[in-house]
Amino acid sequence: MLHPLTMSQLAHAEERLLHPVPRSRIEAAKNHGIDLTLLVEQLRLTPAERARKLEIASTALQNMRGIARKRS
Repeated sequence: MLHPLTMSQLAHAEERLLHPVPRSRIEAAKNHGIDLTLLVEQLRLTPAERARKLEIASTALQNMRGIARKRS
């Protein structure tokens, strides 16, 4: 079962993502243009909240596909 991060784990993860160690893979991702604040935002959610957001996005995509099929 998945569990939310503890406050200590979240603080550590946020620190590593927002202030990456020089020459680390996280710094390379940031320099490549990856928005690491989006990862921090997701980490602040519980696993259930993340799953719910994914479900909402999936439903919206299915609805858009259905509309596109009707128009073609």
